[in-house]
Amino acid sequence: MTAETENLREVIERARFVLFDFDGPICRLFAGHLAENVAKDLVEWLEHQGLRGLLTEEEQVHPDPMVVLYAVHRRHPHSDLVTELEERLTQQEFKAVSSAWPTPYADPLIRTWSAVGARLAIATNNSARTAFSYLASRDLTDCFAPNIYGRTEDLHQLKPDPHCLNRALNALGAAPSAALMIGDAPTDFVAAQRAGVPFLGYARNGYKEKLLRDAGAKDVVGSLEPVLRVLRGQA
Repeated sequence: MTAETENLREVIERARFVLFDFDGPICRLFAGHLAENVAKDLVEWLEHQGLRGLLTEEEQVHPDPMVVLYAVHRRHPHSDLVTELEERLTQQEFKAVSSAWPTPYADPLIRTWSAVGARLAIATNNSARTAFSYLASRDLTDCFAPNIYGRTEDLHQLKPDPHCLNRALNALGAAPSAALMIGDAPTDFVAAQRAGVPFLGYARNGYKEKLLRDAGAKDVVGSLEPVLRVLRGQA
């Protein structure tokens, strides 16, 4: 057994509660409904309101719709405009569910972890409605419900703020040290740190891994397969 496998085993066996990020570790939400097109839709909607000027030139062409939402929130926090824009993003996320790609090994990993007695939750910057819809399409809702915590109108509470992690911990009655956060972004790692929750990074490519390691994440896997193998006693 390699030191890496042994370390992974320790991380997994310590976890009685597992908090998953959604887009990344569970699926690629915008695999078929491209995020850059969603961002473009939000910018065009702002333009129709005569508000394109709220965005810098870089923000106007950024491929991440969350960047557009954050930018408007910074300039008009807690406004009706942000509420409308957030709802428009939620509708686009909802539309993306039907063409989302399941992350390899995620479905059996979720079912196995739930079957061996771990309590699972989702802590995501996507809308909770989107996560519910996707999980229902994969017959995974029972593994998580009702512990699905997503984006609220208070955008300052999105990760890297630990708000959604703390909501999950409180609902589960979980001590942070008995939990594990699985995420694919530096914001997930920082939120876990702030909540006092151990972190396991999932990086589907070298770029994602570099971002996680540069942020300080020590435990990172390139596939969920070794996690599933440990759970099944095969590693």
